[in-house]
Amino acid sequence: MAVLESFSIDDTALTLAEIVRRTGIPKGTMHRILADMVAVRLLDRTETGYRLGGYLFELGMRASVERSLLEVAIPFLEELNARIHETVHLGVLDGTDVVYLTKIGGRRQASAPSRIGGRMPVHCTAIGKVLLAHADPVLRDQVLAGPLSRYTPRTTILPGPLRKQLDRIAAEGVGYEYEESAPGLVCVAAPVRDADEVVAAISVAGPSHRFHPVAHAAAVRAAADGIGITLTRRARMLAAPSFRGEFG
Repeated sequence: MAVLESFSIDDTALTLAEIVRRTGIPKGTMHRILADMVAVRLLDRTETGYRLGGYLFELGMRASVERSLLEVAIPFLEELNARIHETVHLGVLDGTDVVYLTKIGGRRQASAPSRIGGRMPVHCTAIGKVLLAHADPVLRDQVLAGPLSRYTPRTTILPGPLRKQLDRIAAEGVGYEYEESAPGLVCVAAPVRDADEVVAAISVAGPSHRFHPVAHAAAVRAAADGIGITLTRRARMLAAPSFRGEFG
């Protein structure tokens, strides 16, 4: 796990020396570990070092919750992208971060710090604030207790104003970001509910000079609701006796 987690979202390949440096594991031990990982296809050996292996992708796609969510969400996200022509995201909460499950770029794709499989703190993104607004109160209080990192001059780092934003998001069902994660980027997001539980959120982001988040709030909320309704319907169908082979 130390080896796998030594790879960041920006790393294509790492040398043996760099993996040793990042993990603190002795070179001789690490050499044997890497050989074992290559043998079972968790890593690939390249001319420049080691990279994450394709077998990790196969394992990841067996994660049933994320796979089901992606299968349901993708048609709605593609329709939203085709309608608005800006970057669409699907993300889930993991600790105090958003993990982006997918990202569909617009025709005039804006420069955004989000990446598929990447993370961003919840307090500085619309999708993160939506997830935090519907999270367990203990987690919400933990985030509000800080400290909160400032990514741009407009990042909200004071607990009072952030709490007011979260309360408003919970009441209105939609959240916004105005250049809080990256200069020039604005965003609107809405929660995805499976029955009564918020399991994810979706967002549309674009450059501040042409994209107006409030104007697209209804469309984003409708897409999120559509994903949630489909998730709930699918769960009920799979739980029905005919799907379990329980007749009579």
